Amino acid sequence: MASPAEEHPPAVPYGTPNAPRIAVRGEAHLEVDAEIARIGITVSARGTDRRDALTDLTRRNATALDLVKTYGDAVEKLETGAFSITPQLTKRGRGERIRAYHGRVHITAELTDFTALGELTTRLADLDLTHVDGPWWALRPDSPAHRQARQQAVHEAVQRAREYAEALGTTLAALVELADIGAENAQPYGNAHPGAAMMRTMAFEEQDGATGEAPPLDLEPQRQHVYAQVNARFTMAPPEL
Repeated sequence: MASPAEEHPPAVPYGTPNAPRIAVRGEAHLEVDAEIARIGITVSARGTDRRDALTDLTRRNATALDLVKTYGDAVEKLETGAFSITPQLTKRGRGERIRAYHGRVHITAELTDFTALGELTTRLADLDLTHVDGPWWALRPDSPAHRQARQQAVHEAVQRAREYAEALGTTLAALVELADIGAENAQPYGNAHPGAAMMRTMAFEEQDGATGEAPPLDLEPQRQHVYAQVNARFTMAPPEL
């Protein structure tokens, strides 16, 4: 009776003379249009009385939110982040005296209409004590560009393996392994990447006597780079050497 080891011989990691293996890497790099743009909005208020500072902050926050909401379907996501109200102490004197209160609310808006983005950004920056950061351009997690890059990387791996086999005068026999490289290092959605384009931070206040609205910004979306890499192992028919 055969032993378990004889019934199931261990796999040979580097192939055999009758079934040589080829290990290749397939890569793809696509450059595509951005699908979404994200901006950060910081609304501030300052006053000598805590209640007055909170009232001003609430009013300005509502004004900013209402303005963003007027753009309807162009805004895909609107979220309120951190809120703070901080007392500012006097620098002189023995006692701790509060000179003023500073309040801030951080808002994040995500848009898909880049024409509306330029207009909205300008109008937000024209509000009192309102800062605008961004935009950060990105693709959606389910963007077809990701699938296209992965498929292209697989096709390149197969083509490369075929070329090696042809150089030996033989053909591929079977796929043994296909591994996605760097899956554990994938970047979370929503984080700005090193190549993200950041618009200059704006901190405008309405000036006395100013009339009308500032013209909308002409923003050029940054092209997005999509990478995919795979490792593939194939067996091939024994070549005639």
